[in-house]
Amino acid sequence: MRNRSTTRTLACLITAISAAAVTVAATPAAQAATGSVHLAKIYYNSPGSDRGSNASLNAEWVTITNSTSTARSLKGWTLTDASNHKYTFGTFTLGAGKTVKVHTGKGGNTSTNRYQNRSWYVWNNDKDTATLRKSTGAKVDTCSYNSSTAVSKTC
Repeated sequence: MRNRSTTRTLACLITAISAAAVTVAATPAAQAATGSVHLAKIYYNSPGSDRGSNASLNAEWVTITNSTSTARSLKGWTLTDASNHKYTFGTFTLGAGKTVKVHTGKGGNTSTNRYQNRSWYVWNNDKDTATLRKSTGAKVDTCSYNSSTAVSKTC
């Protein structure tokens, strides 16, 4: 009888340990599912005529949102259009629940605004695709639009 009792106790203990291990292993996946770093909006047709002024270039932008509960480093991440105009993030951390706006023109980088320092437009006024990639090249998100009557696309 003692052998059966010991075996039963041991089996229960193994089952409990296995269940706890599965719960611990699932926790990071559950946290990842609660949010992401993603493209939120593209404002692709800045107001007025496209004459290349810095004000007009900076009215063309893409927002990236971190909807997780953890700050994320975007160092080395890239934002590209369909023609492969590429913006690469330098040292930059996007706070938990925060959004950053990536402007086409020139300006001083802050925690909420980054600048590509370009002298001409990136985003086509009729159709284009934005792609966000990690520093490893892994695709994080894409957002496409195909409309010459709108000025922006919520992703």
